[in-house]
Amino acid sequence: MKYDFDTVIDRRGTNCLKYDFARERGKREDVLPLWVADMDFKTAPVVLEKLEERVQHGIFGYSEGKEEYFRAVESWYEKRFGWKVKRNWMVKTPGVVFAIAMAVRAFTEEGNGVLIQQPVYYPFSEAILDNRRKLVNNPLKLINGHYEIDFADFEEKIVNEEVKLFLLCSPHNPAGRVWKEWELKKMGDICRKYGVLVVSDEIHSDFVWSGNRHLVFSALSPEYEKITITCTSPSKTFNLAGLQISNIFIPNHELKKRFRQEIAASGYSQLNTLGLTACQAAYEGGEEWLEEVKQYIWENYLFLKEYLGQKIPKIHALDPEGTYLVWLDFRELGLTEQEREDLVVNKAHLWLDSGAMFGKDGEGFERINIACPRKTLEKALKQLEEAL
Repeated sequence: MKYDFDTVIDRRGTNCLKYDFARERGKREDVLPLWVADMDFKTAPVVLEKLEERVQHGIFGYSEGKEEYFRAVESWYEKRFGWKVKRNWMVKTPGVVFAIAMAVRAFTEEGNGVLIQQPVYYPFSEAILDNRRKLVNNPLKLINGHYEIDFADFEEKIVNEEVKLFLLCSPHNPAGRVWKEWELKKMGDICRKYGVLVVSDEIHSDFVWSGNRHLVFSALSPEYEKITITCTSPSKTFNLAGLQISNIFIPNHELKKRFRQEIAASGYSQLNTLGLTACQAAYEGGEEWLEEVKQYIWENYLFLKEYLGQKIPKIHALDPEGTYLVWLDFRELGLTEQEREDLVVNKAHLWLDSGAMFGKDGEGFERINIACPRKTLEKALKQLEEAL
């Protein structure tokens, strides 16, 4: 490989959420963290070069992206997904979670139903409940180690709970599903039928594994385009979460206007100067680095799968179709939620994301982040094996 992903970089003492806040989050100080979804790799060298140039300039005043910024984003999505975006669709926000919360506020009223598919990324629930909307769950069905959508329940919930907004996670976190075209269209047609808007979180779209293809929901139909807010960001792809940059696409002019009004009401305006720099640099020159990091992470998954099969056979990894987050099934161990937490944290000295965080449908599972050097992953698995 041209790029080094094996070197372990010490992140402690850098105010790193992943490593430096165990005690504040109720964990032991000595846990090895493989929880929050950022990578333990340096970002692409081309990004570092552009950031260094910007830092040397020395002034970090209010900034905005010009034509070159949009062209970089446009080229990325057209080349990788065949999606031709327009500049007047774009709204830049500091993050996808912020955008989701703004969409909930902009397109629903207090008490309205907002649909999600648990087990799902837990800020979805927070954005709904913290804004005093009604959380409506269409639980995914786990069939032979593969999550599927219960479409009858999906439609029934929309009708009976008077759902106004659907938060689609695509690719799905933590289930690892990359939705097929027929699945997306079936959900899209039901949403159109009942006038439900769709917020499509596609932040993990660059991490799709062999045999699968990410499809931009909005691009599947002109009718879907009219009802969709598509949330994208380079943050997962290039490990830039701390630079706070996301690109939200809203082709429907009226929806975009309402969304921008909600952002204005929150008091937010210009983005992080370095975030803008990093995003443009990543999309202009980071593709080679991305392809190598994907290869390394997939090899990490194969290592994880083999290790569990040989040494911890009662813990099963669901084969991911996308994302660098792996959903581990602990149910065969027969532990309660409290016992599993004790095993992971106090005996194995690991910090994973407990499945219960993703909704009651996640109970019995743990989410592990495998975007780390192989020796870090091996150490974590050895600690889990010894604890058991």
